[in-house]
Amino acid sequence: MNILMVCLGNICRSPLAEGVLQHKVDQRQLNWKVDSAGTGSWHIGRPPYHMSQKVAFENGIDISGQRARQLVKEDLLRFDLIYFMDESNYEEARRIAGSYWDERKCRLLMDELYPGEGQTVPDPYGYPLKNFEMVFNMIDQACDAIVEKYAMETI
Repeated sequence: MNILMVCLGNICRSPLAEGVLQHKVDQRQLNWKVDSAGTGSWHIGRPPYHMSQKVAFENGIDISGQRARQLVKEDLLRFDLIYFMDESNYEEARRIAGSYWDERKCRLLMDELYPGEGQTVPDPYGYPLKNFEMVFNMIDQACDAIVEKYAMETI
C-alpha cells in the first residue's frame, strides 16, 4: 500500500503525518510506503519546520531527513490513498490533478476518526509548540485508525 499525506507547504502537518504513519507501519512490519507533499511550492527541498521536528523527536520519531516537495498530478496514479489535512488542500489538489483526480482514494485525514464531519488538522505554522503538540496528537490518533482499518487488507 502506498499512502500520501498532503498539506499546504509540506513542512508542518504532512511531514508529521508521514513520520507518524511510517513509524506505526514499521512497528507493525507492514509493507507500506508513506510519503508527503504540499500543494504549494514555497518550501520545495527544505526540511520540516523545526517545531514539527521537535514534537516528532519528543515522540520518538525522526523526520529530519524528509524534504518538502510539491504534489504533482502523477501522485494520483502512484498512491493508493491520499490524505489531506484540510479542505483547501483537498480542493487545490483536485485542481492540480485535473483528469487524474480519483475521488475514491482522496479524503480528509480526520475522516478516519470522524467520517463525513469535515474536520481538519489546523496549520500550526507560526504558533507555539502547544499547537504542534495538539496537531501531533490529532495525526497520531488518525494514523492509528488508518493502521487498524487497512492492516488486515495488506497481510
